[in-house]
Amino acid sequence: MEQMDAYEIISFLKNSVKKTPVKVYIKGDLASLSFGEHVHAFISGQAGTLFGDWQDIEPVLTANKDRIEDYIVENDARNSAVPLLDLKGIEARIEPGALIREKVEIGKQAVIMMGAVINIGAVVGDGTMIDMNAVLGGRATVGKNCHIGAGAVLAGVVEPPSAQPVVVEDDVLVGANAVVLEGVRIGKGAVVAAGSIVTKDVPANTVVVGTPARVLKTIDEKTRSKTEIMQDLRQL
Repeated sequence: MEQMDAYEIISFLKNSVKKTPVKVYIKGDLASLSFGEHVHAFISGQAGTLFGDWQDIEPVLTANKDRIEDYIVENDARNSAVPLLDLKGIEARIEPGALIREKVEIGKQAVIMMGAVINIGAVVGDGTMIDMNAVLGGRATVGKNCHIGAGAVLAGVVEPPSAQPVVVEDDVLVGANAVVLEGVRIGKGAVVAAGSIVTKDVPANTVVVGTPARVLKTIDEKTRSKTEIMQDLRQL
């Protein structure tokens, strides 16, 4: 898995065509109306649904207002620079309500739970679970067979571009509502206790806890049994 450079992301955002995607329910005298090649129109009789950019649809609605009886617009973005990731070909379990932007890499048999937010340039390794309402900021990188707990935040860094992103190595468990600040690397097999704020690198195979997080102990068998990653949850 290759991490995106901040300048690549900045260039992508600068040069992307900004979109205001809308879904329009419309009724009226629609038989001869043309909404242009960039709008997907599903019209049957005097009613239908339009999908497209508001800048393409709005002029047609205005120009033909005498022929349009009514319409309702659904809209959840304005001048958006990054579309959502196309999920159809991804070999992972992604539950409803997850918000994943384009230029995100998701490994095989990963699990993305409801409400998770994964920003541009982030990487999720094979077999890793991103739990409910967790946030992976821009360029945050998580290795294989990890668990990022519910409500946890891995801080993102796109600006300033010189800042280093969060890196979580393989087999790490980050507890619920923990926060990992930019530039922190969490070593392989480490455990971050729930609610901790991690401000500096975490050694491999250690447990850290607190605000700011400090090393509590080295991982032992008792800890391993309490933080076991269940592969059955990752089967497709």
